[in-house]
Amino acid sequence: MSATNSLSPSARAPRRWSFSRGRSSSDNSFIVLQRERNTYTRQMRQSLVVLCIVVAVAGACSGDPPDKEMQQAQSAIETARAGGAERFATTELKGAEEALAHARDAVGQRDYRLALSFALDARERAQSATKEAIDRKATLREEAERSLGSAQTALLAARNRLKAAEVSKVQARILAESRSNIAAGEGRVQEARTAFEQGNFEAASAAASQAATALAQTARDLDALVAPAARRRR
Repeated sequence: MSATNSLSPSARAPRRWSFSRGRSSSDNSFIVLQRERNTYTRQMRQSLVVLCIVVAVAGACSGDPPDKEMQQAQSAIETARAGGAERFATTELKGAEEALAHARDAVGQRDYRLALSFALDARERAQSATKEAIDRKATLREEAERSLGSAQTALLAARNRLKAAEVSKVQARILAESRSNIAAGEGRVQEARTAFEQGNFEAASAAASQAATALAQTARDLDALVAPAARRRR
C-alpha cells in the first residue's frame, strides 16, 4: 500500500446541503407571508371601522323626517278645530298651523332636527288651543244661561204687569204697544234659546240680554199706566 503525499491536493468533497438549513428557509418564507397577511387583515379592519364611523356619523346628521310627530300635530289641529278653536282659541290655533307649516318647510330642506322642533311645538299649541276652546265655551255657556234666566224673568214680569194693567181697566189702545213689545221680547227669548241649543252661546247671550232690557222697560211702562188707573178707582 503506497503512502499518500500530504502536499498533494485532495479530491474536492461534494457540496452538501443540510436538512436543517433547507427547513429554516421554508419557515422564513412562511413567516413573511403570515406577516403580510396579518398586515392586510389589520388594514382591512381599520378600513371597515372607518367606514362604519362615517356611515354612523352620516346617519346621525341626516336622520329621518319626523313623520310621526307631524301626523300627531295635524291630528291635534283637527281636534282643536272640531272643538271650536277657530272661534274660541284663534291665536293658539293659528300658531299651531304656522308651526306645522314651518316643520314641513324644514323637511323640504332636510333639516329634520328643526322639523321635529316645529312639529312638537305645533302639537303642543294645538292641544293648548283645544283646552282654551273648551274653557272658553264653558264660560260662554254659563253667561248665556244667566242671560236666558234674566230674560225669562223679565218676560214673566212684563206679562204680569200687562195682566195688572188689564185688570186696572187701562185702555186697550194704550196697552197695544206694550203687548207688541212683549211679543217681540218673547221672539228674542226664543231666538236666544235656539242659539243656545246650537252651541252659539255668544249669540244666545246677546239675544237674551236685548230681550231682558226691552222687557224690563215694558214692565216699567206698564207700572206707570197701572198707578193712575188705581188712583182713579179710589
